[in-house]
Amino acid sequence: MATINKVAIILKPKVITEFNTVLPNLTNWLKRRKVDIFFEDSQKNRIEKIFKGSTTKNFNYIHRDEISKKCKLIITMGGDGTLIGIARGKNIKKVNIFGINMGNLGFIAEFSKQDFYDGLELALKGKLKTRKVQMYQAQIQRKGKKPFTFNFLNDAVITKSGISRMFNLELESNGQSIYNLAGDGLIVSTPIGSTAYSLAANGPILHPSVKGVVLTPICPHALTHRPMVLPDSEVISIIIPRGHDDIYLTIDGQEEFRLEAKDEVVIKKSRTHYVNFYANEERNYFRTLKEKFKYGHR
Repeated sequence: MATINKVAIILKPKVITEFNTVLPNLTNWLKRRKVDIFFEDSQKNRIEKIFKGSTTKNFNYIHRDEISKKCKLIITMGGDGTLIGIARGKNIKKVNIFGINMGNLGFIAEFSKQDFYDGLELALKGKLKTRKVQMYQAQIQRKGKKPFTFNFLNDAVITKSGISRMFNLELESNGQSIYNLAGDGLIVSTPIGSTAYSLAANGPILHPSVKGVVLTPICPHALTHRPMVLPDSEVISIIIPRGHDDIYLTIDGQEEFRLEAKDEVVIKKSRTHYVNFYANEERNYFRTLKEKFKYGHR
C-alpha cells in the first residue's frame, strides 16, 4: 500500500486545553513526513487561536462532507463521541479512521494521547491493520411521507421528552410480535454500543465480533421485559401507538428526531455503510473492559 500523504484532523467540539500542546506537536510531526493536513472549514478560527499566531498557512480547510474525496486517513482527537460523529459521514467507508482518546473513558478511540505516534507511523506507511465495522440504520416510516434514514454505530434510542412518564411501544422482529413494552423507552444497541447506554441500563456486553443486536428496555414496567439479544439479520420494527406524543428517536446520542403516533421505526444492519478503524494491536478487548469499567474486579 502506498504511503498516505493527505490526512484530515477532526477535533472534539468541546474545548480541551491539551489541544494547545498536543495539536501543534502532531501537525509538526506530520509536516516532517511531508503530509498535507486538512481541518474542517468550520474550525478555522479555532485552529488559529490554538496555534496563537504560529503559521497555519500550510493547513487546508474543507467541508466535512468533502473529506473522503481528499484524504485516505482521518485522525479524530477527542473521545468515542468524536469518532462516532465522523463515522456517520458521507462516503466515510473510503477513509480509515485513527482515533486518539484525549480523555479517560474512550473505548472505541483505541490510541491514547500519550503514545499514539508509533501506531500513526505504521498507519501512514500502510502497515497498520484496520477493522471493518458494519453500521446499522434506523428508518422512520410515516404515512404519506418519504422515509427518513439514519445510520448509527452505537445505538438508536426511543424515549419520551419533557416530563418523565411511562409510554408504550410495540416491538416486532421480521414481522413477528416480540412484546408490547411499557416503560421509559428502548435502546437498540450494536455490539460496539453494548458498552455504552445499554450497559448503563443493565444490558449485556457483546463482544465486537458477535453478530447480534441488543434490545434493552429502559425502566420497564414488567419484570419479564428483560434485555434481549437478536441475530443481526433480523429486521426490528418499533411502532408508536396512538395517543403518544413528545417521543424522540436519538441516534448515537448526537442526532434527535421527533416521532409521531403511528410512526414505525425500522432498524436493521446496513448493507452498504461501514467504517474502517485502525486497530491498536497492543490493546486487548478484555483488558480494556477491566481498565475502563473495572470489569471483573472484586
